[in-house]
Amino acid sequence: METEPRPSNFLRDIVAADVAAGRHGGRVVTRFPPEPNGYPHLGHAQSICLNFGLAAEFGGATNLRYDDTNPEGESLEFARALEDAVRWLGFEPAEVRFASDYFEQLYAWAVELVDKGLAYVDGQTDDEIRAGRGTVTEPGTPSPDRDRPAAESLRLLDEMRRGEHPDGAYVLRARIDTEHGPMAHPNMKLRDPIMYRVRRNAGHYRRGDDWHVYPLYDWAHGQGDAIEGVTHSVCTLEFDVNRPLYDWYLDAIGIAEPRNHQYEFARFNLDYTVTSKRKLRALVEGGAVSGWDDPRMPTIAGQRRRGVRPQAIRSFFDGLGVTKVNGSVQYPQYEYAVRDDLNGVARRVMAVTDPVPLTVENLDAAVTVEAPYWPHDVTPPEGAPLTRALTLGPDLYVERDDVSVDPPKGWRRLAPGAEVRLRHGYVVRVTDIETDDAGGVVAVRATADLDTLDAEPEGRRVAGVVHWANAADARPATFRLYDRLFTVPQPGEDFLDELNPDSLVERGGYVEPSVADDAPDTRYQFERLGYFWRDPVDSAPDALVFDRIVALRDSWGKKAAPAPPRPEKAAAPARDAGPRDPASALTDEERGRYDVLVGRGVGEEEAAVLAADADLLALFEETVAEHDAPREAGAVLVHDLRRALGEAPVATARATGVSLAAVLRMVEAGALTRNAAAEAVAALAAEGGAAEDVVAARGLAAIHDAEALAPAVDAALDENPDEVARYQAGETKLFGFFVGQAMRRAGKGANPQKVQTLLRERLA
Repeated sequence: METEPRPSNFLRDIVAADVAAGRHGGRVVTRFPPEPNGYPHLGHAQSICLNFGLAAEFGGATNLRYDDTNPEGESLEFARALEDAVRWLGFEPAEVRFASDYFEQLYAWAVELVDKGLAYVDGQTDDEIRAGRGTVTEPGTPSPDRDRPAAESLRLLDEMRRGEHPDGAYVLRARIDTEHGPMAHPNMKLRDPIMYRVRRNAGHYRRGDDWHVYPLYDWAHGQGDAIEGVTHSVCTLEFDVNRPLYDWYLDAIGIAEPRNHQYEFARFNLDYTVTSKRKLRALVEGGAVSGWDDPRMPTIAGQRRRGVRPQAIRSFFDGLGVTKVNGSVQYPQYEYAVRDDLNGVARRVMAVTDPVPLTVENLDAAVTVEAPYWPHDVTPPEGAPLTRALTLGPDLYVERDDVSVDPPKGWRRLAPGAEVRLRHGYVVRVTDIETDDAGGVVAVRATADLDTLDAEPEGRRVAGVVHWANAADARPATFRLYDRLFTVPQPGEDFLDELNPDSLVERGGYVEPSVADDAPDTRYQFERLGYFWRDPVDSAPDALVFDRIVALRDSWGKKAAPAPPRPEKAAAPARDAGPRDPASALTDEERGRYDVLVGRGVGEEEAAVLAADADLLALFEETVAEHDAPREAGAVLVHDLRRALGEAPVATARATGVSLAAVLRMVEAGALTRNAAAEAVAALAAEGGAAEDVVAARGLAAIHDAEALAPAVDAALDENPDEVARYQAGETKLFGFFVGQAMRRAGKGANPQKVQTLLRERLA
């Protein structure tokens, strides 16, 4: 069976090359190594899909291994949530392992390192150890205990192990001598890192009180991979600085090549969410949400309860690809994947979430109509029912938003004298709308054209269609309308002040009776309202509760203008209309292109520009055909190419889709920084040619080597001593200043992540 080509994945290329070369005997073993101190979120889902997917593609295996080396905050509940998430997503671990299973082996290796003179027990305080590490520009100071005799360190370590010393009394540190000298390595991770600390009364959720010392993550991680025979250790970019330490430990305990190697990829970030466990825990413990499985939470449990299917999450991450470039995925891209999955499995039924009575005055008796569950462009799932019988009587409920006493121009629903079709039923003409003293609609009356049940009214055009619920047999229900949890794309440290007050709106209404006998996990498209399913916790047969999984379209992209206030009535208080709509100036045709582009993952601002420029859009499609990365392609064309062209038309650019796709591939592979990509695109626009030649001729290739970047970083700090002093006194916002200074000296090819890492080491 043919499948869509997957986006470029440099990790897949690495694994394929290793398998082809027979490395590790052709085996592929990956692992998913979470810490059980919270519920897994969508970032974990990316890692799960990546690790299990890579191994499965090459006939390998993936272990679920808990990094349970820190007893504070870890629990069996969190461990079960992680394993449940893996299996719900459709993956089966080859083995379920725990770092705590290796405590004895790790301790034995620690004893071995002490015997070899490669570790020692340090009695300094935390503050003394921190001060002794030095700074990024100055070497550290060796601990006075660094030359403690091995026998003495072994005695103290044993006493620590048996709980004879209080927390903080001692730590075990690696003794690392390099060509830079003791405590002088530029990578501060290699300045005698702590391996064990005392936690005498912490109590471990699996090991109880067996242990009173616990290994740090950096000591346990690489060895855990080695014990399990992991061949490809995949982690996020912030751990690239840890890799030399992992290798040092493996060398020190004699783990020979070939052994597991670490590869880093960009962490997943999603707009309008947070994926920090600290922040997620604050949301739960502070009562901002109802729990870890609140449907507004980006946790896997929350998305599962909301009704998102595992197929949608797997498809989303498979289509997203893997890069080494940090960024944030726009929320509509995730919603598009959820809608796309639901479209083929969700039955179309009717519900009214904010009901207003509608009386069809000339309908004396109810009629039965046969209504399809599926639109013509959807192939129903095998065995699914195709239609259901609905009763349409004289007393109905319609949606309050479908009624207007004083309708705006272009209104196509219920209004005085207007004709609309009841979905699957008659055409009706409104004869009266009753309102209360505040102008709110209380009831609607209409007459039906009784010849239009199965036909269009002859000689006239009906403006629109409204859905309804039959008052005689509709089922009462509660509808929970979920929206984004935050009001800003990138919530900051004041994230609790940036919560969306409308992230949950609860309404009472009615749903058609056909849902009563459906399986609880049935997904629906409530026509014109969105995709819903029954809440798996709170819904009951006699008290139905439906959660909205996702709206039919991005409600934040364009807010409908409110109807003008009725004469002599006070206007409703103004309400924030949400984010500015970048597509507000587009024509209807351009708006259609815009919606398609956003659905493909292009940023909203970029999609609006592309939709309005046919030449730019054509070049975008050429680029994406060569390299399927719509979001990145849109950003490069809209920002870099158009900036380079100035006022010149796009048709004058000498860049081609092939050359621009090559730029994207180089950025994705880490061979070209995003900053240097803009200069490469400008050169291609002016001169044409192959992207590789342009990058080589201008010396734009990415510089990742720390030694090559170090002079620029050191110069930035040495030439700004006052700013360094202010930073170290607590003015940490100056970090961006240092990044700018170092990048200016290092050139556009400098890897900004490497520069930032070096700066953090020197400024620590």
